[in-house]
Amino acid sequence: MLSFSRATGPVATFVALIALIGISSPGKAWDVARTPVEAVSAAVLPAINLPGTVPVPGSALSPATDTTPDEVSIATAPTPAPGMAYASLAAAVAAQDTPGAMDSELSCLAGAVYFESKGEPLSGQLAVANVIINRTKSGRFPTSICSVVTQPSQFSFVRGGRIPAVGSNAQYRTATAIAKIALADGWDNPAPNALYFHARRVSPGWNRARVTTIGNHIFFR
Repeated sequence: MLSFSRATGPVATFVALIALIGISSPGKAWDVARTPVEAVSAAVLPAINLPGTVPVPGSALSPATDTTPDEVSIATAPTPAPGMAYASLAAAVAAQDTPGAMDSELSCLAGAVYFESKGEPLSGQLAVANVIINRTKSGRFPTSICSVVTQPSQFSFVRGGRIPAVGSNAQYRTATAIAKIALADGWDNPAPNALYFHARRVSPGWNRARVTTIGNHIFFR
C-alpha cells in the first residue's frame, strides 16, 4: 500500500499541469491528457501472475480423443478342436508310440481293427474301431471292448471266443495306433454313431440307417 502512494503523488501533480495546458489548447487536450492516464494505469495496476495451467472442474472435462492409430487386429488360429491336434489322420498315426505291453482293451481293439480292416483307408480303420467303442456305450451290447469283440456271431475272425495272435508287422502297428487314437478320442469319428458295418461285397438286407461308406465297408446305425 505504501509503494502505491509514493508512485501516485508525482503523477497526480503532472496530470494537474497537463489539465491546465488543455484549457489553453482545447484541440490538443484529449490527445495529450490520454498519454499520462495510460501511463498511470500501467504504473498503478499490479501485474497478475497467471498459473501455467488453469484448473478446470472435473465435470467440464471431456474424454481425450485418442489420436493414436487403431490397433492392428491380428487373426489368431482357432484353438484346435478334439481330433484336430494333427494336420491329418496319417500324422496322428505316425505320432503314436508303439507300446511294449498293451492292456487288454487296447489289445482287443487293435486286433479287431487289424483283422476287420487291415489294408483299408485309415479313416475306414478308425471307423471300425469307433463302431466297437460305440457299442460299449449303446446299452445294447456288452460294456467292455473285449466283450464286444468276442461276442458270439459278431466278428468272423474270432475263434472259440478268442482273438488270434498277431505277429509284429507294419499293418498291426498301424492298427494299434488307430486303436490308441480311437480310445483317446484323438480324431473325429468318420462314421458318427455307427454300430454296424459290413463289406460292400455282401448284402445282408439290413433295415438300418446308413451312415457312410468308407473303402470296402458300409456303416450303419
